[in-house]
Amino acid sequence: MKKLVLASSSPRRAELLGQIGLNFEIITSDVDETPLPGLSPSEQVEYLARKKAEAVAREVNSGIVIAADTIVVWRGQTLGKPLDGDEAFAILSRLQGSAHDVFTGVALVDTHTGKILVEHEQTRVFLRAIEEDEICRYIDSGEPFDKAGAYGVQGLAAIFVERLEGCYTNVVGLPLARLSLMLKKSGFNVL
Repeated sequence: MKKLVLASSSPRRAELLGQIGLNFEIITSDVDETPLPGLSPSEQVEYLARKKAEAVAREVNSGIVIAADTIVVWRGQTLGKPLDGDEAFAILSRLQGSAHDVFTGVALVDTHTGKILVEHEQTRVFLRAIEEDEICRYIDSGEPFDKAGAYGVQGLAAIFVERLEGCYTNVVGLPLARLSLMLKKSGFNVL
């Protein structure tokens, strides 16, 4: 069986891979994640996921490298990870009471064959109206600060989510259904 390498420091991505019983090593990349101008959201996440996967693939001598990149897009505007409480408040104030899209690019590099697969997943998320004091208490929890869009659907922010259209694990940061199909194309069966 081929070795798997997760090219991410995200604890959520590691938890998701563990949830489906995969054994893997974590090696993080140090790539510049500055968005390229002119790319659509799907092109952006695919570009960055591939860049991360290729960087880590150069450091390992065997296995399949898995990398991902997630962004939140609201009314055409990309919302990243908030730098501070004020930015988290601004982001959540925009998202509340409306829909937004979560895009995750996934890239696999088979270091033995050199084969590269890059795909993306898109999920629409609908948040209920959130009162300002709820936003403030959520920010005080510390949860928003390492997450694109300033919230984690798998944590406290689950109470804000009215519904999803698409893949839930994509919103967490790694679309498992898509990943399993990509791994299968690379000769690795999850089941």
